[in-house]
Amino acid sequence: MKIELLLTAVLASAIGFAATPAWSAGSALEPMPAQLETRFALSALPPALRADAAIYLLDTKKGYRLSKPGTSGLVCLVERTQWQDAEFRDDVFVPLCYDDAGAKTHFKVSMDVAAMRAQGASAATVKAEVEKRYRDKTYTAPAMPGLSYMIMPVFRAPGPPDMKVHTLAMPHLMFYAPGISNEDIGARPNLADHASLQWPFIDKQGNAEHSYMIQMVGETEKARILADEKPLLDDLCAWRDVLCLSTTHH
Repeated sequence: MKIELLLTAVLASAIGFAATPAWSAGSALEPMPAQLETRFALSALPPALRADAAIYLLDTKKGYRLSKPGTSGLVCLVERTQWQDAEFRDDVFVPLCYDDAGAKTHFKVSMDVAAMRAQGASAATVKAEVEKRYRDKTYTAPAMPGLSYMIMPVFRAPGPPDMKVHTLAMPHLMFYAPGISNEDIGARPNLADHASLQWPFIDKQGNAEHSYMIQMVGETEKARILADEKPLLDDLCAWRDVLCLSTTHH
């Protein structure tokens, strides 16, 4: 997530982050254990919504596959490739759950990106192809208001202060806001002012269609999420140390 990802820099000192190690572009993806990936994906949702959500797991040689059908229209996955970064890494982990509107639009992009990577396309080729598909309307923004849930206890992705990859505890909600800017909503997010990031602001993730209005959860809610998800955090850290919140990687 970027601000373009205004959240990360100010929060880093408060929540702890892991700076990126020296990963090479084109790194092969290490598959997550299925049970761990399932728990990680579902952690993006409030607990009461998890039982009825569909879950997609990543086959690193083919792309995402349906692991569990859902009945609520919610679709959950752990995103391992962010097309807008034009870089392939093995240390990006972004659990998220789309509602029905996002499942019909943004989720299709995630599915195609994973498949193209698995088929051997370069990061630059994938980025160019996604941008082309947006231009020719193969991909579109959600047709109605909605959101992507991201209240997971941890994720790992590029962001400020240096736009390198960091491991973050930053549960939040992402409301679809295609074509909307911070100026449009009068938002003034300021990296130097932590309080300014507690209120809604716009995060443009690659293009105007992929813009979101970000709302972080409150500090009390965040503390409860971290406490409730401690077993998951421990298991993620045991599997890959880049997912340890308390560890700094150089």
